[in-house]
Amino acid sequence: MNRMKTMMLLAALTALVLFLGRAIGGQQGLMFAIVIAGLMNFVSYWFSDKIVLSMYRAQPVTPEEAPELYHLVHDLAMRAELPMPKLYILPEDTPNAFATGRNPKHGAVAVTQGIMRLLSREELAGVIAHELGHIKNRDTLIMTVSAALAGALSHLATMAMWGGLLGGGRHSDDEEGANPIAGLLGIILAPIAASLIQMAISRSREYLADEAGARYSGNPMALASALRKIESWSQRIPMHDGNPATAHLFIINPFTGGGLARMFSTHPPTAERVALLEEMARTGSYVTA
Repeated sequence: MNRMKTMMLLAALTALVLFLGRAIGGQQGLMFAIVIAGLMNFVSYWFSDKIVLSMYRAQPVTPEEAPELYHLVHDLAMRAELPMPKLYILPEDTPNAFATGRNPKHGAVAVTQGIMRLLSREELAGVIAHELGHIKNRDTLIMTVSAALAGALSHLATMAMWGGLLGGGRHSDDEEGANPIAGLLGIILAPIAASLIQMAISRSREYLADEAGARYSGNPMALASALRKIESWSQRIPMHDGNPATAHLFIINPFTGGGLARMFSTHPPTAERVALLEEMARTGSYVTA
C-alpha cells in the first residue's frame, strides 16, 4: 500500500509541475517546466549526497577507527543483501542518523556521535537496519525526485509571480493554452500542494524503512525503543546546524516544530511507528522464510 501510495503521489507531483507550467505559459511554459524539473533532478541525483554530507561535516570512518560500528553495519548490509555502504560520523550531540547515495552501490550511512553514546547495540542495529532499508528501497532517489519536482514548482511559481509584478505576461499573438485564472491559482496553491505531497511521500517511505529495519535487525522492539529515545533526546539536545530541507533524511526529524509545522511533517508520528513495530513483534510478521 505504501509503495502504491508513493507512486500515486509522485504522479500527482509531476502533474502539478506540468499543470503550472502550462497554466502560466501555455505550451512553452509546459516545455520549460519539463526542462527545469529535469535539470533539478539531474543535479540532485548526482550531487545531493556530497552536498548533505558536507553540510553536516560528516567524517568518513574506517574499520580501524570504529571497528564495532563498522562490523555492525557490515553484518546488517549482508543480511539486507547490499554492498557495504560508506560510513560516516557527524560531530553532533543530538542522536540521529540518515542514509544517502543515489543507488545501493553508492550508499552511505551517517550516524551522530550522540546516537552512539545513547543507544544500546541492539537499538543501534535497529537504526542502522532502518537506514539500510532506505538504501534498499532507493528512497534517497525517490525523495530526490520529489524534492526536485517540488523545487521546480516553487521556481515556476516565483517566476510567474515576479513576471506578473514586473508587467510580464503573454501577448495576444502568443500560442493558445495559457489560462490566467488557472495560472494565478497555481502560483498560490501549487507550492503548498507540492510541499504537502512531498511530505506525504516521505512519511510513506519511513513506514517502509521501519518494516525493513525490523526485518534486517530481527528485533522490531529494539528499533521501537531507539525511536522513543531519539525523539526524546532530540528535544533536549536540538540540532542547531543543518537545514530543515534535509529533515526527511533523518530517522527522526531533528527540526520538528509544533502547531502548523506538523501538517508539513516529513515523518509519521513516532507513537504510530512504535505501535506498528510492536504489532510486528507480536505477530512475527517481520520474519521472512
